[in-house]
Amino acid sequence: MNIDPAFGGDPTTEQKETYEQLDNYVDGNFINDMPTRVFVNPSDNPSTSDVSVSEVKDRHPAGPIPVSAIDWSKIEGENDSMTWLGHSAFLLSIDDKKLLIDPMLSPVASPVSFVGIERYEYSEEIMLHIIDEMPPIDAVFITHDHYDHLDYQSIVKLNNKVSHFFVPLGCNAHLTRWGIPEEKITELNWWEEAEYRGLTVGLTPARHGSGRDPFNIDTTLWGGWVILGNETRIYASGDSGYGTHFKEIGNKYGPFDLTLIEGAQYDRSWPDIHMIPEQSVQANLDVNGETMMLMHWGAFTLANHGWNEPIERALKEANERDVNIIAPKIGDTVMLDSGLQMTPVPWWDL
Repeated sequence: MNIDPAFGGDPTTEQKETYEQLDNYVDGNFINDMPTRVFVNPSDNPSTSDVSVSEVKDRHPAGPIPVSAIDWSKIEGENDSMTWLGHSAFLLSIDDKKLLIDPMLSPVASPVSFVGIERYEYSEEIMLHIIDEMPPIDAVFITHDHYDHLDYQSIVKLNNKVSHFFVPLGCNAHLTRWGIPEEKITELNWWEEAEYRGLTVGLTPARHGSGRDPFNIDTTLWGGWVILGNETRIYASGDSGYGTHFKEIGNKYGPFDLTLIEGAQYDRSWPDIHMIPEQSVQANLDVNGETMMLMHWGAFTLANHGWNEPIERALKEANERDVNIIAPKIGDTVMLDSGLQMTPVPWWDL
């Protein structure tokens, strides 16, 4: 496996010795703050889904997803903005700094292109040359090293365009193997912060896991990111099950102008490491989010539910709990100084 660079690298012996001093690292592996089951017998957890894979309808879109051609003039302007690139990938402009979160921009979520989970077909080819069209990127933020978040091809192509990479502990091993200079990488533990070009950025806990092959499970850390600018405070949850960490994040960093909350690819076989949409809305409330956006959908089918079921459930729950939620099309740029009061238009009804 390790012959192919896409599998990534492993933390060095020196790194592992340093990690041994940490509370969230035990016997060579990172751990969650609360007991977390990676996989459970579905019969023990009937709350998420009670139908078999064969019975679930619309696990994939019926046709190409309508996406917007990216308006680079909006992104390159000085106003704060957010552009969704599908799944958990976002291009942000905060204080005129251009930032990428989890830029998985390849057609397949896999270490190899000929096998894996294929991206949905889009009405616009916005993924094909998007990196070539991007302005210089000040920083990339990686939440964890799963293939649908940390993509070898995207990172290699971004190398010459990105000034700096922020990653959870251990993930720098992947990037250095892929040719990213060590001086361009900052790795953080939960609750650690860095000041970068006028922004305050910090890694926050998440309830999840990591690993790019069966032999390195949980040898690197996972988390979410807070990005605090002069006018805009953003929280991106990363992949996470629901837990008490959300209130802790809200107490330390909230309120947030915008939260990007994971709430799809859920299944009753892994209830502790992904949230159902109703939990995502609660997580937004816990972190004191003024506006939320559901992420981790719109690109890949990774679980046993309809491809657009997450957003429908999230909208219903948000409406019932008086939570402001936005649902722009992939490729749309939302201006964060004025665009957060927008009634979602169901573009996903194909």
